[in-house]
Amino acid sequence: MNHPEPSAPLLSVRNVSKRYGDRVALQGASFDLWPGEVLAVVGESGSGKSTLLNAIAARSAPDEGTVQFRQRSGELHDIYAMTEAQQRLLARTDWGFVHQNAADGLRMDVSAGANVGERLMGLGERHYGKLRATATEWLQRVEIDAARIDDAPRTFSGGMRQRLQIARNLVTQPRLVFMDEPTSGLDVSVQARLLDLLRQLTRQMQLAAIVVTHDLAVARLLAHRMVVMQRGRVVEAGLTDQVLDDPQHPYTQLLVSSVLQP
Repeated sequence: MNHPEPSAPLLSVRNVSKRYGDRVALQGASFDLWPGEVLAVVGESGSGKSTLLNAIAARSAPDEGTVQFRQRSGELHDIYAMTEAQQRLLARTDWGFVHQNAADGLRMDVSAGANVGERLMGLGERHYGKLRATATEWLQRVEIDAARIDDAPRTFSGGMRQRLQIARNLVTQPRLVFMDEPTSGLDVSVQARLLDLLRQLTRQMQLAAIVVTHDLAVARLLAHRMVVMQRGRVVEAGLTDQVLDDPQHPYTQLLVSSVLQP
């Protein structure tokens, strides 16, 4: 997979640490993410990967370290120096967040069309015809029959819900999407279709994404680069194929040889 080579990072994470009481959940995590790049964060359960994702997505402030995001103006801004209103605006516009459980990222009782249109309304779009047309287009882009536009997500299958959640996030043309175990809990064939769709959309839209996963196949298929986490620390980082084909750290070697189960 060709690595995008823009001039400056989109996201810069430095020495991010998080404790819960005496337990160190995350220690000294640092990396850069470039525009259009997909980064996988892998490790078994309890390795700190979800803690890292929540810290860099402004969902749970770290105890130490900085997370800087490059605004459209070109300036790097510390997301924790922003007001809550600025963080919310960022989350509604330039960022997307795809939850492991689609029900956490959708409004289950309103229509599929309203789920997609809601984010556009948050940006000031009020024209019903335009909202509906854009929602229809996005349902088709994520391979949901446009005839389902007025149906609520609770009537959808797991795979369809996850695809709807992706449409809801991407409709505002974000520059960075966070994904927390996006294929977890889906049947293998449904997973394959979803991964194919994600790969297609990230390429078409030149999206930067951070994908947390315990599944190395997901990392190989989607990510340019990956970081491997163990006990709250980044133990290895590099180009995905390089790390998976020639792992250096003993923990990564165990993961690759499938000794460790998620």
